[in-house]
Amino acid sequence: MDNRQAIGSWLSGPQAAAEEMGVDFGYRGKRLGLPEFGPGSVAPLGRRFGALFIDWALCMLIAYGLLAPGDRLAAGNWALLVFLIMSLCTVGTLGFTPGKRIAGLRVVSEGGGPAGPVRVLVRSVLLVLVIPALVWDRDGRGLHDRLSRSVQVRR
Repeated sequence: MDNRQAIGSWLSGPQAAAEEMGVDFGYRGKRLGLPEFGPGSVAPLGRRFGALFIDWALCMLIAYGLLAPGDRLAAGNWALLVFLIMSLCTVGTLGFTPGKRIAGLRVVSEGGGPAGPVRVLVRSVLLVLVIPALVWDRDGRGLHDRLSRSVQVRR
């Protein structure tokens, strides 16, 4: 390996370097027994961010309009609480938030069934903490999904 290849593998990451050496990681969700495409496959990152944006905007509207009218700073803090409650209530009962519903996503357990109240509680609290949601595995799941043993899939 010459110097240029070493720098190139460092820039593209360890997975790209391993793939160049012939390692097959498979598609996202393969280790979980999920299909590669279509309903039940791991949700794409763009849809997940879109759903999060819709949910956060809805929470900000509720917080700004009902809990802290006229105070943007306080509304941002209240929005976190609204987001936590919304996530607990909607994902815990229906399997999706309003944003996930619009984006065509659903939260399920690793086995494919409903996530259940304990998993949703762990997932929601970790999601509000933000940092666990920024650490992903090779299946595209955040640390909050891994620790709660759940996965976001297409509906």
